[in-house]
Amino acid sequence: MSTHTLRSKRRASALRNAAFMSPWLIGFGVFFAYPLVSTVYFSFMKYDGFRPPVFDGLDNWTYVFSDYPMFWPALRNTLWLVLVMVTCRVAFGLGIGLLITKIKTGAGIFRTLFYLPYLAPPVAATLAFVFLLNPGTGPVNSILEAIGLPTPGWFTDPTWSKPALTALALWGIGDLMVIFMAALLDVPKEQYEAAELDGASAWQRFRFVTLPCISPIVMFAVVTGVIQTMQYYTQPLVAGKVASGVIGGSGVQFEPGYPEQSTLTLPQLVYNLGFQRFDYGAASVIALVLFVFSMVFTAFLMRRRGGLVQEGD
Repeated sequence: MSTHTLRSKRRASALRNAAFMSPWLIGFGVFFAYPLVSTVYFSFMKYDGFRPPVFDGLDNWTYVFSDYPMFWPALRNTLWLVLVMVTCRVAFGLGIGLLITKIKTGAGIFRTLFYLPYLAPPVAATLAFVFLLNPGTGPVNSILEAIGLPTPGWFTDPTWSKPALTALALWGIGDLMVIFMAALLDVPKEQYEAAELDGASAWQRFRFVTLPCISPIVMFAVVTGVIQTMQYYTQPLVAGKVASGVIGGSGVQFEPGYPEQSTLTLPQLVYNLGFQRFDYGAASVIALVLFVFSMVFTAFLMRRRGGLVQEGD
């Protein structure tokens, strides 16, 4: 075979592969590469969306990290939600999945009851939770007061606002419950039987049989939970608006984070700076911070996953 013919075949193979990959390449370029490059570009520009962008060096970065008072509270809140909310959701979803797989009678009813809240729209679910946890008239505090327990301020108290958001996230745990149930039902029964013959306790069976078998699903739940929490916007914004009494309306601008910036998250700052204050440069900086933290968390978790898989093997 001549060199020219070999080159022609390689070129044809490369073009064919590129044609098959073109939908992904176009999607990657339009929805990821171009927005990312644009965000980096605007982070060094003074741009309000109306006038042409003007290069201003590191002014946007200096402003966000040094002079913008809402950035650090939002970063702390976001990291708190990532660490606490994601951990609680994974643990609670796994616990509910284990419970339902062990139930012999009525498992379908319990599965439906736990999954239905997940189908509620985020705004409607948040509104319902704010009214349920209303410190003055809500039924939750009325029950706590009736049995002699303390009555927190929930969404009106900066100490309890993030735990209230975590409770809201646990209420809509149906997605993780279904994923964990599918993984738990795939664990080979022979391994449980062998562990029982060796005298393993329930905890030892979970630790050395169940957990290694479902570790990829646990890691999937953690990684997707981190990414979703890094984008956490709707629930804290709606909860803050309703709890503060500012429902909204024409000409009303709401500063997110009520009460006392305790529900403020980085995605809220991106919207507040970019679409309410028209400071696209500073908004781009915060968007890049979100991107970097998401990549760092994901890389760390994937490295941990490698260790878990080796332990399971």
